[in-house]
Amino acid sequence: MNESDKRAAALAAIEEVRPGMVVGLGTGSTAAFAITALGERRLDIRAVATSLASEALARAAGILLIDLPAEIDLTIDGADEIDSRFRAIKGAGGAMLREKVVASASKQMIVIADSSKQVAAIGAALIPVEVLPFAEAFVAAQLTRLGARVTLRAGFLSDQGNIVLDCRFPVDADHARLDIEISGIPGVLGHGLFLSQVSTTYIAEHGVVTRLERDAPAD
Repeated sequence: MNESDKRAAALAAIEEVRPGMVVGLGTGSTAAFAITALGERRLDIRAVATSLASEALARAAGILLIDLPAEIDLTIDGADEIDSRFRAIKGAGGAMLREKVVASASKQMIVIADSSKQVAAIGAALIPVEVLPFAEAFVAAQLTRLGARVTLRAGFLSDQGNIVLDCRFPVDADHARLDIEISGIPGVLGHGLFLSQVSTTYIAEHGVVTRLERDAPAD
């Protein structure tokens, strides 16, 4: 992972933020660069954070935080994997439930990343699933039935006080089907598949940032 590339992607993406916007603030090391840089710009914005860690960072940066509104103008977040179809896997930091809510409320979701997160097709990364602790054994059994190797993330609770089951599925798994089937298991509160939420990516490699947009017209 290249810290300078993470920062380059973040700095490029925040140029899309305009005064008066409501901005979703992602979680993780790459999103942290964006939050810090937004604070330095002193724009008149309001923000919604996807984790307690991002809330603390935003407050320290002087960004005004608000409760989740019905609609967010723009969200900037990282990803564990992102492919050319704008499908992403998120949740290594365990914030995917709030990240999914914020992304779903957003008119535009920007993923920022260094090139190590860009893959031909998602599937190598673990898919984290946030689960009501009461339902752990039941949900784990259902995820196993779907083809996952399931591991409890030891010593970890989400900001909501829930457990995370890290799931490794076959690399050729049908992620659209998994999205629906995992979401349908009682006791599952959220998961790390972001198949339709991402609209724009900023990917940095060796200091060069490339912006791509979902459904952009061909040259």
